Amino acid sequence: MLNRVGLMVRGLGAVLLVLVAARTAAAEEKRLPVPAVAIRAGELIREEMITERAFAPSLLGVAMFIEGRQVLVGRMARRALLPGQPIPTNAVEDPWTVARGAMVKVVVEDSGLSIVTYGSAMQSGAAGALIPVRNTDTGVIIRGVVQPDGTVKVMDGS
Repeated sequence: MLNRVGLMVRGLGAVLLVLVAARTAAAEEKRLPVPAVAIRAGELIREEMITERAFAPSLLGVAMFIEGRQVLVGRMARRALLPGQPIPTNAVEDPWTVARGAMVKVVVEDSGLSIVTYGSAMQSGAAGALIPVRNTDTGVIIRGVVQPDGTVKVMDGS
């Protein structure tokens, strides 16, 4: 009889140990936003394209992943994002204001003088990005900062 009681106590102890371990593992899980569908490079990310999934910290390793869906919505994928996979921080960027090859208005301002010409963007860029632009009249390549309205403002010394 004593053997049976001891066996039952050990069994209950083992069950409790498993439950505590499972609860601890669940507490350590990290919920991250993941694509619900495949997202192509250059595609704008919408709210309905994102869901959440739990990951064990050991599966995530030391890589940096986006932790909030608010960071993703309205941004652009830099590369293909696969459904159910965590999204690295460098896999998204702000949407481009100027696309490579597009004709842009180039503005140079100095001492109250403003010169406006047009050029071909040699690189895509979001507002605030420094990009090269080829002047369509002279063929000279200049560098300027993309403005929110899509113009490129040439900085001093360019």
